[in-house]
Amino acid sequence: MASSLLGVIGGSGLYSMKELNILEKVSVETPFGAPSDDLVVGELSGTRIVFLPRHGVGHFIPPSEINFRANIFAMKKMGVERIISVSAVGSMKDALEPGHFSVPHQFIDRTHRRVGTFFTTGMVGHVALADPICLDAAKTLGDAARRAGAVVHEGGTYICIEGPQFSTRAESNVYRQWGVDVIGMTNVTEAKLAREAGICYATLALVTDYDCWKEEEEAVTLEAVLEIMHNNVELAQEVLKELAPDLTRERACVCGSAAQNAVVTDPKKIPDKLKEDLSILFGK
Repeated sequence: MASSLLGVIGGSGLYSMKELNILEKVSVETPFGAPSDDLVVGELSGTRIVFLPRHGVGHFIPPSEINFRANIFAMKKMGVERIISVSAVGSMKDALEPGHFSVPHQFIDRTHRRVGTFFTTGMVGHVALADPICLDAAKTLGDAARRAGAVVHEGGTYICIEGPQFSTRAESNVYRQWGVDVIGMTNVTEAKLAREAGICYATLALVTDYDCWKEEEEAVTLEAVLEIMHNNVELAQEVLKELAPDLTRERACVCGSAAQNAVVTDPKKIPDKLKEDLSILFGK
């Protein structure tokens, strides 16, 4: 049975996983420029993974300036078939307490400064995004989180805001009325691009705060977020150790063929350079 290469996109804290045996660091060129940093190829629990620090090592790239297209393209170029995204989020519901983990199944996109597609001038295409998360990968992720001892909430909706500021109280309360579960600044763009690239995508969201809607709590501060995040990173590492061997099996989902019939542009109208640049995504 063919094995599947697992990719992990996360914060710099995951870069120094004790159990990650780093084999090499790879600088990957893409048609969209450089990824956030070198991709780290290593072994975790005997499983080969590719890790990319979303904000760069040292956390120097703000959410709006992440080169999302380069990051996902680089993962595809490395042969990654599944991506697990690890990120900090705020809770929008009482039940999702700081320190808990969330594996959301849906996204709402409230960003406005990002390019969230590989389809550009010269090639028009459309992929289905009704279920933006790979539900097979999400279930495996939830199971691994429980085995690692995490309190995990499966399902629900992640609302992605532009940032880098946290929400106003008015915004937070509006989002609560929409019934969302967690709030973050990065994952929806990754999910859209992963779907176009034929890569399975699931989110391990680390709840760090109650945003600012919960008035009896202090409004979210960076210091509070970092304290909870530091405590959660070690548990997130345990989740990845549990997860990695389970996500090397051959895929049974349809994520890999999501863009199979997506291109609507007459092939004769697509510039040759664009065809070549995007051939690993959409074929020739």
